[in-house]
Amino acid sequence: MKGPIETKMAGPRAYLDYNASAPLLAAARTAMIAALDAANPSSVHAEGRAARRLIEHARRDVAALVNATAEHVVFTSGATEAASTLLTPDWQMGRGAIRMSRLYVCEADHPCILSGGRFPAARVTRIGVDADGIVRLDALASALGRHDKADGLPLVAIHAANNETGVIQPIDRIAEIVKPAGGILIVDAVQAAGRIPLDMSVGYADYLILSSHKIGGPKGVGAIIAASDLMMPGPLIAGGGQEKGHRGGTENLAAIAGFGAAAREALIGLKSIDAVGSRRDEIEAIVKTLVPDAEVFGTGATRLANTTFFAIAGIKAETAQIAFDLAGVALSAGSACSSGKVGPSHVLKAMGHSDSLGALRVSIGHATSAEDIELFRTALAGIASRRGGREESCLSAAE
Repeated sequence: MKGPIETKMAGPRAYLDYNASAPLLAAARTAMIAALDAANPSSVHAEGRAARRLIEHARRDVAALVNATAEHVVFTSGATEAASTLLTPDWQMGRGAIRMSRLYVCEADHPCILSGGRFPAARVTRIGVDADGIVRLDALASALGRHDKADGLPLVAIHAANNETGVIQPIDRIAEIVKPAGGILIVDAVQAAGRIPLDMSVGYADYLILSSHKIGGPKGVGAIIAASDLMMPGPLIAGGGQEKGHRGGTENLAAIAGFGAAAREALIGLKSIDAVGSRRDEIEAIVKTLVPDAEVFGTGATRLANTTFFAIAGIKAETAQIAFDLAGVALSAGSACSSGKVGPSHVLKAMGHSDSLGALRVSIGHATSAEDIELFRTALAGIASRRGGREESCLSAAE
C-alpha cells in the first residue's frame, strides 16, 4: 500500500510506520474537504452556526471513541499542546486556585511528557520501568507516599501504551495508587486510541490526551478529554474564549472535522483489531526466522496489536532503516519526534537494555496487506544475508 503521501519512487512501497502517523482515511479527507468553506464557528449568523455544528458533531465522535462526555472534550493543535496545557502547577476549580506541587512521569514516556510541560525540572520525578517497560508500581507508590501534600497535590502523567514497544501500561492499577494519594492522573492515550478499548466512564483517568493523525485523521489537531469539568488547568493559550476558555484561537475546523471522522472509523476498527494482531505476529515470525538472534522487546508484557520493536545484532538501527527504505519499506528507528533525527532509544535505556545500536519499530494498521508483509520479508532477507560484513555494506548493496 502507499503511505500518507504518494511516493514517486520506482517499485512497490510498504508503509509500516503507523505509530509515527497513520495514513489519512478517506472518510477524514472527505470531512475535511466539506468543512474547508465553512464560516467562523464563533459567528452567530446562520453560516457560523452551521460551522459550529460541524465542530460539535466532531466533538461527540471523539468523545465516543473513549466513552466520554462530549462537553469535556477540548480541541488543541495536537498531543504536544495538550500535554503542555495539562502539565502545569496552576489549576482552577471554579474560581479557586489549586496548586500541583510535583509532576510524576514514567522513564519510558514520550518526550512531550518527559519534558515536564510547565513544571520546572526540579519539580519533576521520573519513575522507572521493568525490563518489559512496565512502570514500577512499587516505586510510584513509594514516591507518592513521600509526597508533601502541604506543598500541593501530586500530578501523575503516564502513557497508556508505549509508542516504541507498544507495551500497554496497567492504568487501572496505577489509578489505584494515584487516587488514594490525592493525585490527579493524566493518561497519554495517543498510541492506545483506536487500538485498545478506552472508557473514561470507569473513572481510572482524570484526563486523556489524544492525537488525530495517529488514528488516520489529519495532523495538527488533538484533544484533551476530561472526566469532569470541575477542575481544569490554566490555559496555555488564552484568547477569545474558544473551547470554553480552555484554549483560545479560532478552531481549525477542517482538521477537527477530519479528526471526528477518523474517530468514528477508529471505534469501528476496534472490532477487528485482532486481525491486525495476527499480521503483527506474522511479521515477528518472519524476523525470528530470518534473524534468529534478533531481540523483540516487551514480549513479556501485553502489547498493542499493531506494534513490534526489535534489534538486529551488529547492525545499527538507522543503518537498517535506510536499507529497508531503499528496499521499499517505510518503518522507524524509534520515535518520530525529533525532526527526522535518529538517536539512541531512551525507552530501551529505561528498560535496562543496551541502546548502542537502537531498534527498529514496525507499526501497522487495518490497511496493511499481505503484499506489504511480503515486501518486508524480502527486504529483511536481503539485510540478513549481508549481515556479518561491514555495517555499511547493507546500504551499498541495497542501492
